[in-house]
Amino acid sequence: MRKYIIGGPVTLNGSVSVSGGKNAAVAIIPATVLVKGKCIIENVPDISDVKLLMTILRRLGAKVEYLSRTTVQIDCTEVSTYVADFEEVRRMRASYYFIGALLGRFGKAQVGLPGGCDFGVRPIDQHIKGFKALGAEVDIEHGVVVASAKELTGASVYPDIVSVGTTINIMLAAVRAKGKTVIENAAKEPHIVDVANFLNAMGADIKGAGTDVIRIEGTDELTGGRYEIIPDQIEAGTYMVAAAAAGGRVEIHNIIPKHMESISAKLSETGAKIEIFDDYVIVSREPGTSLNKVNVKTLPYPGFPTDMQPQMSTLLTLAKGTSIVTEGIYDHRFKYVDELRRMGAHMEVDGKVCVIEGVDKLMGAAVRACDLRAGVSLIVAAICAEGVTEISGVELIERGYEDIIQKFHDLGAEIKVIDDGPDTAAENEKKIG
Repeated sequence: MRKYIIGGPVTLNGSVSVSGGKNAAVAIIPATVLVKGKCIIENVPDISDVKLLMTILRRLGAKVEYLSRTTVQIDCTEVSTYVADFEEVRRMRASYYFIGALLGRFGKAQVGLPGGCDFGVRPIDQHIKGFKALGAEVDIEHGVVVASAKELTGASVYPDIVSVGTTINIMLAAVRAKGKTVIENAAKEPHIVDVANFLNAMGADIKGAGTDVIRIEGTDELTGGRYEIIPDQIEAGTYMVAAAAAGGRVEIHNIIPKHMESISAKLSETGAKIEIFDDYVIVSREPGTSLNKVNVKTLPYPGFPTDMQPQMSTLLTLAKGTSIVTEGIYDHRFKYVDELRRMGAHMEVDGKVCVIEGVDKLMGAAVRACDLRAGVSLIVAAICAEGVTEISGVELIERGYEDIIQKFHDLGAEIKVIDDGPDTAAENEKKIG
């Protein structure tokens, strides 16, 4: 088992470039199943979730060739099976996009129920509702989603909740259905727009992505092309929060400023200085200046992202006064609070609400990542904390952040990776020193 060893406190200074969007990539890669032809995808993040999806594609019969570290050519022309490997797909949530993609391609799909980060029940009942509206029969047998349709036919679909996964999965199935599909109450996140733009670049006819009504005219065939994935909104937000929490001055490059508006607004409320340019942002805070308390509620886009909630809550542990963070998307996304308490944070959770009393400082401790975003929030905490912090469970962090150790190191963080062994915290402190 590997660990991150981080010494603090340090201020962060310098520049960092944001990688391709994880949440877009993990939907676009399964979407290539719908394409008969070569898809060249650029700005693909080099993360473990992407590598796992490439493995699933290869086992389906796709030809996958990396042209560079972040450019991949995928040819699914010879894919002939609609059965995705159970053991592989159960390791991540986004594997459920293979249901919509395989159903759209073959009219059949057998895909294991998804896994991924554990922060609450995330049923796929709304996905199934959408598939049934398009004419499919769907059952769950021994942990496997089994879907089939004599012919997928366009229909009006109104999910009961605003759901990113549901919106994308229905979109994937509908692009090859006969006739027009209208998805109402659709989610509007940037990566939904990116998936739609990718499919359109391959020959689909999708209009309205980014609004609450998406219209899809089914087409017989998608034929391939070239596409570049958008920058990662959450990675950019993570470095923005880290700069505000630790103090210093950090330039975050390769961003789309509009995607960052809710994050920039909340960071401005804390007292951090936010300077926005065409494709980068500068976040700065003079060391020694106080952070202001703020209240945050996560909401579907364009609201504050749930994937930024742990990072923002971590910053607020160092703000003056009482902040209230309300989780508006998932039921159990405060599991990381116990880890921050080990570092001296004053936080109380009641259901979906966390009350945070700011403290003067955090202290290094041995902590464990319980999910992807919670894990990266521990890195932010460790950079701000006095002493050495050991973070275990780091494979969860590497699911979604490319080169995170090097990027934080380049900003001035004292961060190393070790193999788990007999080292004690005191010995690790000597290594950092």
